Amino acid sequence: MADITAQMDKTIENLKHNFAKVRTGRANANVLADITVDYYGVATPITQVAAVKAPEAHMLMVEPWDKALLNAIVKAISASDLGITPSSDGTVIRLPFPAPTEERRRELVKECRELAEQAKVAIRNIRRDANNKLDRDEDLTEDDVRREQAKVQKHTDTYVAKIDELLKVKEAEVMEI
Repeated sequence: MADITAQMDKTIENLKHNFAKVRTGRANANVLADITVDYYGVATPITQVAAVKAPEAHMLMVEPWDKALLNAIVKAISASDLGITPSSDGTVIRLPFPAPTEERRRELVKECRELAEQAKVAIRNIRRDANNKLDRDEDLTEDDVRREQAKVQKHTDTYVAKIDELLKVKEAEVMEI
């Protein structure tokens, strides 16, 4: 059970990480986590070569530690699929986050639902693997196997409920104006 719990906890953490990348109307530094910039020949995430701050709810400021990277960071953000136009004043880059339209918010909710469904599938796969392992265990009687499978199912239901709760919170955040 400890192994199952660890795997399911990793799935929940992965879902939280994926939800953090979904862009809402609020500025969130996690949206820059997957954008890389060429740092002396090495593709490096922006968050490792610059300080990312949120001075207000709808604005991110990116301040590179090496000012020579300023233009490379602007190009990397422009080339990404964020849909944000960066503006640079020579020392910092400002990223305004306009409030998404109603249609865009609905698309983001669909994206969140897909991420949640993928997490549920991962949880169910963990359940299936655990049940298969129990079926193959020759030391257990049929009744013991059924009891253990019932525990695994109960555990699975708990984690699916956690995913539903995370989705509900994220949907509310996305639909908030």
